[in-house]
Amino acid sequence: MKHEPQRQHVVDLCLELSRRGYFAGTGGNIMLRIDAEHVAVTPSAIDYHAMTAADVCVLRLSDLQQVEGDGTPSVESSLHAGVLRGRPEMDCSIHTHQPVASALALLGEEIAVPEQWQATLGPRLPVVGYAPSGSSWLALKFRRTVRRDVNAYLMHNHGILCCGRDSAAAMQAVDDLEALARMLLSQRIAQRAASASPALGKALQRTHDALNGRSAS
Repeated sequence: MKHEPQRQHVVDLCLELSRRGYFAGTGGNIMLRIDAEHVAVTPSAIDYHAMTAADVCVLRLSDLQQVEGDGTPSVESSLHAGVLRGRPEMDCSIHTHQPVASALALLGEEIAVPEQWQATLGPRLPVVGYAPSGSSWLALKFRRTVRRDVNAYLMHNHGILCCGRDSAAAMQAVDDLEALARMLLSQRIAQRAASASPALGKALQRTHDALNGRSAS
């Protein structure tokens, strides 16, 4: 099997993202650069815990023609390809529906990134407007949003995408984005609770506590 180490690495990344709660079932996908011409991408509709290296698809980056793999390439292959073509220094792209950052994406607002997270995420979090999953429309919207200094993107009603110079950097961006989203949503909920009616304030406080892993008192 050609490119077995890279294809197995995709499987391992999927399992780790699933363990962290960022992937579930078949929701989420990865593209990993193999060389200047080829990429490995997760197969479509295969549970991560059943996936094997042989299922992982190898595509030509230029036209997304499949050259290896038993599976069918992810419907989001063109989304990832737009990132790796536009950012040739990046080797890994991860799309998730991770819970907290996906909630932040629902607001549809571009976010300024605090300095502590700018090294991994970039100075801001742009919003990619909604389009159906796997569509050329979504891939076009994303391509137009890609910037050389931005490594994390909010996708309205469709989760997030992070990229990195290698898989470790992309994974760190995913982690950092979730932490930033938790902080920002916690702040908004606390501000709303402070001016809310007693009943709504209590409900918002419970949401705030749950978001931060605290049990309701």
